[in-house]
Amino acid sequence: MEIVVHIGANCTDEDRLLKSLLRNGDVLSQDGVKVPGPGKYRRLLRETIQALDGAPPPPDVRSIMLDAILDDEPTERLILSNSNFICIPNRIFEKGAFYALSEFKIRGLLQLFPGDDIEFCLGIRNPATFIPETIAKSKFDDLPTFMRGMHPTEVRWSDVIKRIRYVAPECKLTVWCNEDTPLIWGRLMRSLTGVPLSTPLVGTFDLLRTIMAPEGMRRMEAYLTKNPPPTPQHELKIAMAFLDKYAIEDLLEDEVDLPDFTQDLVERLTIAYDEDVDAIAAMPDVTFIEP
Repeated sequence: MEIVVHIGANCTDEDRLLKSLLRNGDVLSQDGVKVPGPGKYRRLLRETIQALDGAPPPPDVRSIMLDAILDDEPTERLILSNSNFICIPNRIFEKGAFYALSEFKIRGLLQLFPGDDIEFCLGIRNPATFIPETIAKSKFDDLPTFMRGMHPTEVRWSDVIKRIRYVAPECKLTVWCNEDTPLIWGRLMRSLTGVPLSTPLVGTFDLLRTIMAPEGMRRMEAYLTKNPPPTPQHELKIAMAFLDKYAIEDLLEDEVDLPDFTQDLVERLTIAYDEDVDAIAAMPDVTFIEP
């Protein structure tokens, strides 16, 4: 079985990708793709991995897990999504390292499903906005305590990805930037589900709708209905053209509200993030989705 696990990151899509996929449940099931509700597996996976604590699971654990998740429905491709899969915000910088628990969680999941074709998906985000957002959702009030002594300028997503590849070298890994999601939403949906372009999906503009004026969305959708784009690249060009005219400007930028984050630090973090993204996109064993 193919099992696709969307492992986050924290404070990226806030379950919106999962919700878009759930809207297409009936259509996807016709292609053998199952998107169960999060209540079926999030707590189950977390507690099982924690209980095993790295020990090999009993031989019947896989079948028990799948029975609980799938309700005996025939499935060729299973989609699981949890932005807190690696850890909750409190533990992002545990032991003074960025996502120190990633290896433990990835290894634990692989042990639960031996022999299955596992794929991992990860949305990343500029540390200049990621850190303020995650600290706001943690139990900590100050930056040094939250980051366990690590400095914001030391945060590199490529380090996390390298550690994931070390633990799961045979697994496909798909990565994208959270900042790009409004323009690649449909591609993300198809990447996770594996369905062809001929399979009709609703909600491929769900995120674009959040940053474009309603009039612009109506005009764009009417244009696409009359002029179906032959390729995703053509569709992207059309979306970019309408977004350029109808974007809600206030929603195109994130506001950073953290006393420790000066304008100089935000700029340094953004430059480092852009360089980090280029390094990730160049990794031969990573599928990087970008506009």
